Amino acid sequence: MSLIPAFKAGLWNAWIFMSVFLLQMLVMMLAGKRIRKRSHVPEDARRSNFEKYISIVGNLVWLAALVYSVFLPFQTGSIWFNTGLSLFIIGFVILAIATFNFINTPVDQLISNGIYRFSRHPMYLATFFICMGAGIASASWLFILLSLIMIYCFYQEALIEERYCLKIYSDYREYLNRVPRWL
Repeated sequence: MSLIPAFKAGLWNAWIFMSVFLLQMLVMMLAGKRIRKRSHVPEDARRSNFEKYISIVGNLVWLAALVYSVFLPFQTGSIWFNTGLSLFIIGFVILAIATFNFINTPVDQLISNGIYRFSRHPMYLATFFICMGAGIASASWLFILLSLIMIYCFYQEALIEERYCLKIYSDYREYLNRVPRWL
């Protein structure tokens, strides 16, 4: 594993794993305006300056990881690739189920069905598995570091979402006590 492995654009690169996020965004866009609106905490929700900064950093790091993945070849035939592929598959399944549950829950209801019975933030959990899978499959410490920074930023975003949900859903406190944040 190297800090910066071979840097070359290719068809068999980490972008394959990262492309599931673009696919998920497309699905959410096609699901309708109300679903898109629910998918983000409104900008007028109270955020500290630190929370605003962390949100921007998280999105920029995610974008940097996405771009970097285009130039990051997989280490096929290695334990790194097999381990990363396993993590990716776990993350992909979680993301697909969470997206399906998110879209199929009425907009005015708390999402607590399906995989949301086991994790309050399955999409962020899936992001962790997918990004770590891409970093490990390509044997890149730099990508793993970007993933860890991104996950920390998304953890902060999860806290903001929970604070927001406490205000808009009367049954969120009970859900918060019953379902773990991650697993």
